[in-house]
Amino acid sequence: MTSAEDRVVTATRDGDVGLVVLDRPEAMNAITVELGRQLGAAFAQLAGEVRVILVRGAGGNFSVGGDFHEVKRLSADGPAALTPLFENFGQACAAIAGLPVPVVAAVEGYAMAGGFELMQACDVVLVRADAKIADNHANFGQVPGGGGSQRLPRLVGHQRALGHILSGERLSGAQAEAWGLAYRSFAPEDFEVGVAEFVASVAKKDRDVLVKIKRLVRDGLRMPLDEGLKWEMATVVEHIGGDAAAAAGIDGFTRKERA
Repeated sequence: MTSAEDRVVTATRDGDVGLVVLDRPEAMNAITVELGRQLGAAFAQLAGEVRVILVRGAGGNFSVGGDFHEVKRLSADGPAALTPLFENFGQACAAIAGLPVPVVAAVEGYAMAGGFELMQACDVVLVRADAKIADNHANFGQVPGGGGSQRLPRLVGHQRALGHILSGERLSGAQAEAWGLAYRSFAPEDFEVGVAEFVASVAKKDRDVLVKIKRLVRDGLRMPLDEGLKWEMATVVEHIGGDAAAAAGIDGFTRKERA
């Protein structure tokens, strides 16, 4: 059981929306062994209770990545002591794909290194246009350890991914959207309202529909296209033919047409 003073990730529920907050604002939400552990636990806690999970950082920043003070302390005891830092955080990021409901990242301020890697792992990303985003590991003599070397090329292609990781150049939120790393970029004054409206619109959808759509997209990416299309057809036929909510949705649409 984590005491209040040791809590660095908070998990709360507001109706059908789960909110996960990286809560180390004094350290710009830098990632520690404990933060990684609590992040994974927060996702697991909320996944069965809500229709969508929003993850963000406290204090106006998403996360600056690994806590160098903790890295220095752990590395003094050798490679084995560092393993929990990368293992806990890596497992939390990897868990997102397997959660039944969509996970939306609200990214503002700094999203660097591990913070950028968490952003990449989320299902949908909403960014402030002036956010500062980068895989800056190489700038500090480091290599990615939270999945960035594997996810980023799959998201933006080999050239952009390798060029970015090697250079460590910063992207703005607007650039992240242009690269396909974010679904939508908001002006600073519109960010909070835009995030709230998007999450609320998702939370209104039938939970079973959200679960099936996420699974089709996430798992389908690992299949050849022809297999994915067959799976989609099987899913939609089963859904419409055997789901009362789907049938009610069709009935409602046809009634509107007749009105």
